[in-house]
Amino acid sequence: MVRKIKKIGFYALLLLAALSFLYPFYWMILASLTPEQNIGTLGIVPQGITFEHYTGMIEKIPIWSALFNSVFVATLSTFGVIVFGSMTGYALAKMRFKGRNLLFYTIIFTMTLPFQITLIPNYILMVNFHWVDTLAALVVPSLNSAFAILLFRQAFMTIPDDLIHAAKVDGCGDLRIIFQILWPNIIPSIITVGILTFMTSWNDVLWPLIVIREEGLMTMPQLVTLFAVGGRSEAQLGVKLASAVLLALPIIIAYLFLQKYFIQSMASSGIKS
Repeated sequence: MVRKIKKIGFYALLLLAALSFLYPFYWMILASLTPEQNIGTLGIVPQGITFEHYTGMIEKIPIWSALFNSVFVATLSTFGVIVFGSMTGYALAKMRFKGRNLLFYTIIFTMTLPFQITLIPNYILMVNFHWVDTLAALVVPSLNSAFAILLFRQAFMTIPDDLIHAAKVDGCGDLRIIFQILWPNIIPSIITVGILTFMTSWNDVLWPLIVIREEGLMTMPQLVTLFAVGGRSEAQLGVKLASAVLLALPIIIAYLFLQKYFIQSMASSGIKS
């Protein structure tokens, strides 16, 4: 009986914690569908449903072009990180060369450096390459990730060397081994890297604000930020919340469908040297 009471109490606490995390998202979605005059008194129950905030937002800013730009940039960045990160991780896990461990620990060290340290050098590179106000300035600098390299290395370390030796005996090269033989064995790690990279690219605001000035090339986070703080929303809270909902929706949907692989990978990826 005591064990059952403890179990009920434990699940009650988990439920309370889940509701505390979910309620802000619920309120944001509900408020974006509520008439402006009712948002201040909004609780749990809807007080009228309207889509005027969404139509007003679409009329004020080019949200669909920004959505396309964000999807394009985030998709290319995610694909690049998965491909190049897995290649680098394979080299660090399965190839023997001088300075391999030093290179690995150097990559780990770069994870401790804040993004702001490389901000100015990266911007100077974009200016020299004439990539300012182009989507290349958003895609190219994000085509690799130290975290992705680390995660792929740890995933490849769990795969027996005999599998790679057998593939080489059959005449497979390193690229074919990575993409055709090893990738099917590390699907959770690939999905984890994909989710995290897509989220990072999708939510990035600072770098696009620096290198993109043309409205037609802006990403959704950049455009929504300028829309919310730049006065074009005309201090309408409902319109701001509608833009925030559209910004968060793709990430929420992707995580809901892929959370099983994400949790599986994060639970099974240990650090091996």
